[in-house]
Amino acid sequence: MSDQALDTYLHQLIALQETKNPEHIMKAVEEVVVTFNVMNEENDYFIETMEREELADFIDKAARLVGLDIHEDEDITEEWREW
Repeated sequence: MSDQALDTYLHQLIALQETKNPEHIMKAVEEVVVTFNVMNEENDYFIETMEREELADFIDKAARLVGLDIHEDEDITEEWREW
């Protein structure tokens, strides 16, 4: 399920790569974070500290690679993240 969520996220970002629309990129971020929130709750809170850091970092780096331009220290997942 995690792989599928991340694959979907990456496909969304690839489709947005040419437009570099920050609102659409952030919508993709929101969707993948909310998906992980649901998976985490339904699977006995499997996302632990190490995974939390790795997921947030992966989501952030992928969004920046397709053109999201925000402060380096900003956590783009924080607004929606429950894990």
